[in-house]
Amino acid sequence: MRFKTHACVAALILSGGGTAGADQSVQADDQASPRPAILFNRWQEDWSVLADPRVPREPLDNLKYISLSADDPKTYLSLGAGLRERFEANDATSFGVGTNRNQDYVISRAEVSADLRVAGQFQFFIQLQKENAFDKKTLTPVDQDRLDLEQAFIALVEPLAGGTLKVRLGRQQFGFDLQRFVSVRDGPNVRQSYDAAWIDYEHGPWRYITFYSHPVQNRDLRPFDDHSNNQLTYGGFRVERQIMNSASLSAYISRFTQDGARFPGAQGNERRDIVDVRFAGTKGSFDWDVEAMNQAGRIGLEDIEAWAFGSLAGYTLRGIPWTPRLGIQVDASSGDRNLTDNRFNTFNPLFPNGYYVTLAGYTGYVNFIHVKPSVMVHPLANLKLMGAVGFQWRETTADAVYTQPDIPVAGTVGHPGRYTGTYGQFRADYILNSHISLALEVVHFAIGDVIRGAGGHDSNYVGAEIKYGW
Repeated sequence: MRFKTHACVAALILSGGGTAGADQSVQADDQASPRPAILFNRWQEDWSVLADPRVPREPLDNLKYISLSADDPKTYLSLGAGLRERFEANDATSFGVGTNRNQDYVISRAEVSADLRVAGQFQFFIQLQKENAFDKKTLTPVDQDRLDLEQAFIALVEPLAGGTLKVRLGRQQFGFDLQRFVSVRDGPNVRQSYDAAWIDYEHGPWRYITFYSHPVQNRDLRPFDDHSNNQLTYGGFRVERQIMNSASLSAYISRFTQDGARFPGAQGNERRDIVDVRFAGTKGSFDWDVEAMNQAGRIGLEDIEAWAFGSLAGYTLRGIPWTPRLGIQVDASSGDRNLTDNRFNTFNPLFPNGYYVTLAGYTGYVNFIHVKPSVMVHPLANLKLMGAVGFQWRETTADAVYTQPDIPVAGTVGHPGRYTGTYGQFRADYILNSHISLALEVVHFAIGDVIRGAGGHDSNYVGAEIKYGW
């Protein structure tokens, strides 16, 4: 669940997961630099500004900035911590198919970090995590994890040929754009980490990224047992171009491999070659974000031909109270059209963020068509309210209805009824101060006949969250 202003979201989108070793020099004029904000990616924070005695102080600042050099304010150690507590009530996990057990529980995420910087060029960042799911009866790998290593990487920033080269090696987190398909997975309890090599070169409006990773798989058997291996890999090359400071165009090619994959229409070793293009920006009161992805390759003995499309657009009425934004979201992804041929069309959402449709996770970005009008208002500068109605269908009735991220609902494969259901969503985000934020999300999903025929029923979700960052 996100607790960020639009500015923070935009910063994450443009960073593609962020840049290491940001260079925010202490100003030489009479005006002190502002205090750093608590960021989505904690390793992006630069606390060297606390070397300036004019910067406003808070308790424990002696731990946020521990100087390691009397001559260089950019050489320091910084400590950090974060806590997220969320109460969730869900009366129909997977629409009640296979279980009608109501669940009321609390998920808790605690993180501590240490960030060592040397001369503004070298960085060593380490972050530990511990997640608990209190009273949750059905646990998944993203619900709970004993004390483990969330991130541990070294990073180097060097000027090169008029631009900036940035390299990160080790366990890290990254996401692209709105994180539809490649994300940090902040919605569920356990975030997604990658054992990866990341190289980033920025020159003027251009940015070039190449990366290779083994996505970390979470286990909850004992402390420090999360792992990665060569049975699951993801890597690629990406190009970004900033256009007139108000829009960005990006494209990337990547390869996803997974041994022993299982879908309703195919199973075996999965190899997907991926092409993704995105265009996003603002023009006056309009904003938009459009992305398309194509996947080809093989799974077992079948050829993969899959695709997805995602779009968000809105118009902000700036001249009236509460500055309402009228939004529309249209998404689609392919499903397998024939279970008996040698072509496999089910889209793989890769590493979705868990909140792009709703936080309830009733449907995933697989074999679906999704239309969602919304209204967002700001009664207060630090309060955001959003209401929406979503309409969903299957792209093909030959394939299943899927829940988040790509779990098929039993009894829906090949059954008639393209209409999946309609849901209502209400969300409130409140920024209490620079350290604490609150959120509430309520979802009611009225199911279609195909889910009802499988034994499902209408579903309700409530999530209430408090988040603290230091």
